[in-house]
This record gives sequence, C-alpha cells and structure tokens, in this order.
Amino acid sequence: MKAMILAAGLGKRMRPLTDHCPKPLLPVAGKPLIVHHLERLREAGFDEVVINVSYRAKQIMQALGDGTTYGLRIYWSQESVPLETGGGIRQALPLLGEAPFLLVNGDVWCDALPNPQALSHDDLAHLILVDNPSHHASGDFGLSAGRVTQTSAQRFTYAGIAVIHPDLVSGHPQRAFALAPLLRNAIDHQRVSGEHYRGRWVDVGTPERLCELDFQLQNDRR
Repeated sequence: MKAMILAAGLGKRMRPLTDHCPKPLLPVAGKPLIVHHLERLREAGFDEVVINVSYRAKQIMQALGDGTTYGLRIYWSQESVPLETGGGIRQALPLLGEAPFLLVNGDVWCDALPNPQALSHDDLAHLILVDNPSHHASGDFGLSAGRVTQTSAQRFTYAGIAVIHPDLVSGHPQRAFALAPLLRNAIDHQRVSGEHYRGRWVDVGTPERLCELDFQLQNDRR
C-alpha cells in the first residue's frame, strides 16, 4: 500500500508563521512537522509516499528531496493552483495507482500511525476517528460496530487519517473539490468503515497548538 500526505494548503490559519515558511516545514521538536509523518510512515512499513504541493512547493521539495534520507521514496504531485483536498488526491492518482492508499493530512500529528486496514468489499474509505478536542467539541461522525455514521449520539472527530479507494474521487466532474462531501455521501450509502484511535493526536492548525505540541514533545525528551 502507498501513502499520500496532503501538503498543498496555504496555511492561512498559521500566519504569520507561514508567510515565508510552508506549514509542512514548520519546526516541531527540532524537525519539520512533515518529517514526523515520514518517520511514522517508515515505522509503519511504508516505503512509497506521494506528497502534493502548491504553496512554496519548491521549498518543500528541496527540503525533503526524493525521500532517501528518511528511508522512503517520495513522489511529488505539483499543483499550479490549489485543487483542494479531493482535487489534489485525484490529480495524484496516476502516482498512487488503482489500489486503496493511506491518506494523511499534513497538519495533524499522532504518536503512531494505526496499521492500515484493507477495505471491505464495496467500501470507499476507512476513517480513523479520535476523541473530540476542545476546539471541535461537537465532533464529525459517529461509529457503530465498525461503521461510520452521521446519526450516532456519540460523535468523534475525523483524525485526518484514512484508507481511501481511488473510486471515491476519480469520477468527480470538477478539477478542484473538497473531500468531505464525498466522504459524507459514501457514509450515507454505508460504504465507510472506521475505528477509534486512542493514542496521542493533535490537530496542528494554529500557532498556539503548534507551540503547545512543540512544548510537549520537548518535555518528552527530558
């Protein structure tokens, strides 16, 4: 199975930190945020990773190269204009192939990647869900007997980590489009499984949360 890291965003919520440094390269505990992902992917047994880039693309590509430093092979999907999450994935499909792949948002952090799960017959996605953080207390989805729902009383937050089947995005008529509506439609048609991840996880979406994560990881080293 291949993996894809979404790294093409503008990082608007991270300004002014991202005015001159793309979000994936912002330092956390002495290394760029995206390098934490690369290390986790290698630990999980991955050796091929696709990364989509747009904002300050050359800066990211020059920093990471072909992935040899991290024991991986990196393939780059460059976007002349941002294509949003769904459009970015669809453009990268020739690099990802026809099999399901692990998708990781570039602006989250977790202490270990869950073992990628093979999709059940006819499923389009398998979502990793986490307990709701304080800044997203209402959550995103429910989980019942391993199936993701939109109607459950107990809700969890989508961790930005999933196994995705290419069919989820391949037939979309637009060039730039979001992934979330496609996931919700697939959930409504009972084509999405899921699991509750109980490890450490952070949505690194603001300078404050970036600083807090950096502080926590630095303390872990002491």
